[in-house]
Amino acid sequence: MGEMVRFAGNGGTSEGYLAIPSGGAASPAIIVIQDWWGLVPHVRAVVDRFAEAGFVALAPDFRHGGPASKPSEPRQILNSTQMDEAASDIAAAADYLAGRAEVTDKVGCAGFCAGASLALWAATRSERIVATAAFYPRLPWDGMTGEWSDYAGKSALIHCSEADGLSADEGVQTVRRAIETAGGTCQTHDYPGTAHAFFNEDRPENYDQRAAATAWARTLELFRAKLG
Repeated sequence: MGEMVRFAGNGGTSEGYLAIPSGGAASPAIIVIQDWWGLVPHVRAVVDRFAEAGFVALAPDFRHGGPASKPSEPRQILNSTQMDEAASDIAAAADYLAGRAEVTDKVGCAGFCAGASLALWAATRSERIVATAAFYPRLPWDGMTGEWSDYAGKSALIHCSEADGLSADEGVQTVRRAIETAGGTCQTHDYPGTAHAFFNEDRPENYDQRAAATAWARTLELFRAKLG
């Protein structure tokens, strides 16, 4: 359904996988943020699913075509400087989407694992991003601040796996409090008995069909309510 596109961002050129709904009417947009593994088939499939649900969807390729790999320690690639740089790339992707004729003026952001943390943080760096959905985020990251600006009037949704500590985890609670203090709303949902990456069908050892279906329905509900 989708295709690779190029767009300007952060002083250079970026690539991403873009899918557009078949209906032809202008639609709100979703930026999909990859996990450790990059722009893999699972991420492309999520982009296609958003398009089927009526959203223009784009997954930026932060690895720039490089091979997928995972650090030995997850938080090695999660620090304040890297998160700010990546959030600026996402803001550029939001600007690119907003400039397309197929897109209305509202943009959401959904991410997985480290990408989920980034999806939440990206709303502090782009006025265009007004709703975020985070699937089992890595929280906190090195240097994560307790004050999140620019969340006034915006909404966040966090899907918590049991393997990551559920919504009672202090990292999740820190983010929830920061978003609400800034004037936004933050829903958290627990999925008891689930492993990390329970939404990923390509990881059958972790995939949970019931939890994945529920999380997807809640995500679409949020984006349809906030983006139109």
